[in-house]
Amino acid sequence: MEYRAFGRTGMDVSAIGFGCWEIGGGYGHFDESDVFKAVQRALDLGINLFDTAEGYGFGQSEEILGKALGTRRDEAIVVTKFGILKDDDGNWYRDSSRESALAAIDRSLQALGTDCVDVYLIHWPDKDVPLEESMGALEEIVQAGKARFVGVSNFRPDQIETCMETRRVDITQYGYHMFDRRLEREVFPTIAEHGIGLMTYGSLAHGLLTGTFTADTTFDESDWRSNGTAFNIPLFTEEVFARNVAAVNDLKPIAARHGKTMAQLALRWALRNPVVSVALIGFRRPEEVEENVAGLDLTLDQETLDEIEAVFAKHGVDTAPAAWVEK
Repeated sequence: MEYRAFGRTGMDVSAIGFGCWEIGGGYGHFDESDVFKAVQRALDLGINLFDTAEGYGFGQSEEILGKALGTRRDEAIVVTKFGILKDDDGNWYRDSSRESALAAIDRSLQALGTDCVDVYLIHWPDKDVPLEESMGALEEIVQAGKARFVGVSNFRPDQIETCMETRRVDITQYGYHMFDRRLEREVFPTIAEHGIGLMTYGSLAHGLLTGTFTADTTFDESDWRSNGTAFNIPLFTEEVFARNVAAVNDLKPIAARHGKTMAQLALRWALRNPVVSVALIGFRRPEEVEENVAGLDLTLDQETLDEIEAVFAKHGVDTAPAAWVEK
């Protein structure tokens, strides 16, 4: 396993992290017993970072992860997030107020079956709550011994700067993959300047970069990908899906030449920049863990990186549109 510094926390994290979004529902069917085996196999292979959130199934993902870790909780660096809630009508909304934060951490600790999480993040910016209030609440949670480090997810660079005026941002989290490189323009410099730990999610473009999709692939209505977009990027819409699949098909021979799968190539690409502490992958079965870990020995030279760029240029894929997160 490859390990990297987690910002200035003093913790070293595995380059591959176990993403638990998929086990919160909304990503199609999974077998809970397979997830338990996947978590155990990940620990066996040296994966020590597990990322979840209350918003992933409103506690379901946290509960499954807590049960799966079981007596091996001390081997894991557990990250969870708050601030995404559902009203009585089933509508999602954001609330990162002090009151919300203090209540949410207790719910998460109970769901995870632990008395402290290693990292606690604000899931998305909440325009109705001052950042000073949210960061102040996170510091209260640290002082209470309920979290070791704190941070933010999906925040603009200027919002990070504002947060830092109240309390240091230890860790950040953003979507990042071959089809979405918006971080490189603005976020990476801010992360590097402040020495913040960075987790990237969606490393396989939410399944697209596994190389298993065809132009005829469809998603069940219960699968969020059926709406076509992924964080303002039209990955799966009718207008671009066939093009994106064609681009992935052209990437497969590059991976094969190195003796790797498409997923392994995509993962190593996401980790090519040292500012990335850990790239998250959603695992449901132990075999998926083994496959992705086996890709860490791949080295991407400049010639290979240029080939990858040529594929995206050939298919006219805009990998860095202007609007990278919600305002």
